[in-house]
Amino acid sequence: MKIILSIKPEFANKIFEGDKKFEFRRSIFKNKNVSKVIVYASSPISKVIGEFEIGEILFKDLNTLWNETKEYSGITEDYFYDYFVGKENGFALEVKRVKRYKKELCIKESFGKVPPQSFAYYEESTMP
Repeated sequence: MKIILSIKPEFANKIFEGDKKFEFRRSIFKNKNVSKVIVYASSPISKVIGEFEIGEILFKDLNTLWNETKEYSGITEDYFYDYFVGKENGFALEVKRVKRYKKELCIKESFGKVPPQSFAYYEESTMP
């Protein structure tokens, strides 16, 4: 099973360039069968640009999470703590086997979805 994640373009690009190997989330999906992420690069790109496999899913207190992921976080320490403000723990999805699409896709036309606020489940059998 796949999920579609909305990711800011600067961070989405860092994922496909190999500089960002962890995608941080305040909360995540409940379905344990999710193995891939379809990357929707939010405004101003507003297109699906690729996908990656999920490696390990880390759930830790913020200091430990930052210390274990900072080298390949793709973000600054200040941004990390600002993102998680009000939380004691956070999630990090390990990025594995990235695949950037040759052509950017319209989420509505290609996936029948609107851009998710956080994430949306996507059944692989309906892949374009």
